[in-house]
Amino acid sequence: MPGRIIQSIKKAGTMNPVMVLDEVDKLMTGYNGDPASALLEVLDPEQNNTFTDHYLDLPYNLSNVFFIATANSLETIPGPLLDRMEVIQLSSYTSNEKFHIGKNHLIREALEEHGLTENDVHISDEALHQMISDYTMEAGVRGLKKRLDSIARKAAEKIVLGDVERPYTVEPDDLEGILGSKMSRHDVAQEMNPPGVVTGLAWTPVGGEILFIEATEMPGNDQIILTGQLGDVMKESARISLSLLKSRLPVNAIQFKEKDIHIHVPSGAVPKDGPSAGVTLFTALASLITGIKVDSKLAMTGEITLRGTVLPIGGLKEKLLAAERAGITKALIPKDNVSDLKDIPDEVKEKIQIIAVETIEDVLKEALGIALPKPEHVLPEPRFFTRLEGAAPIKTK
Repeated sequence: MPGRIIQSIKKAGTMNPVMVLDEVDKLMTGYNGDPASALLEVLDPEQNNTFTDHYLDLPYNLSNVFFIATANSLETIPGPLLDRMEVIQLSSYTSNEKFHIGKNHLIREALEEHGLTENDVHISDEALHQMISDYTMEAGVRGLKKRLDSIARKAAEKIVLGDVERPYTVEPDDLEGILGSKMSRHDVAQEMNPPGVVTGLAWTPVGGEILFIEATEMPGNDQIILTGQLGDVMKESARISLSLLKSRLPVNAIQFKEKDIHIHVPSGAVPKDGPSAGVTLFTALASLITGIKVDSKLAMTGEITLRGTVLPIGGLKEKLLAAERAGITKALIPKDNVSDLKDIPDEVKEKIQIIAVETIEDVLKEALGIALPKPEHVLPEPRFFTRLEGAAPIKTK
């Protein structure tokens, strides 16, 4: 709105306040104008020393103001506006962090808001853990606060009606009666993965998840079928994986000529995209054509190239937290992501054997226990090349 910047500075009573622009990714263009374009001058330290407020129609120096903007996603922020900001990424809370925040702060706040004390209601640690895992799916703790408020209201009703004795203790078995059915479901590691099925690690805005890459073959004419609501980048990863496999295992890949390959990622209603499933897709195809099962307690993440190199990925902390929650005991990560392990909680690193891989040869050695031949040894037949000067042909090994 016109004049809001100057009005806020007047309210602060100082020339160098800290001004917070909350949810800057939700800026909308409407009948009030284009606020994103207006902020270009406000946030640019090279221009805002003579910022002209159209409400006062006077130049004003904003160069001493410290602006902080918050956003849930960078995708909807205009590029020129984002270029004027320094982006600081904050990772989501871990389940253990949510537990301590809830136990030390949120439970007490919820009880006080409803006129209760810890002598009236007691929420067990087991119930709080289950509430976090089954009734919340978020990066922060806002949903957890709402669940605790619901418990406080239900407890207050029972106490007023005299249905329970004080203190009323909430156990895990009581949650379904108070909060209803579970709101979230997390996949867990299977007892056994058949050939062609591999466990991958994925990042979501509300934390990490494991996902299963399933590959099967059927009579056909060398086509690849992709299902599971995959994005363009993930579809490209699948095609790269198949091309890489055919080039590195030509003897096994001969069977593809009369067969179709179908790759599916379950939870078809959930859109999936990103390059970090490349290693998992390649391993699933290699497991399918070799018939070797991959350990169900092994998960992996990483982008691959046609050279067979494993590239780094993002969201490693959330992915490994999801792996630990799902019962994974061994994880393959790109070698370039080793420096990110300092952000991983010690309890996760103690439960999961983390192995850094650099090439697909390293991946197949750990996942399938096979040694992939070097690229120069996998040509299906001798090739001949002619020198430009017309010399004799050169035969390659």
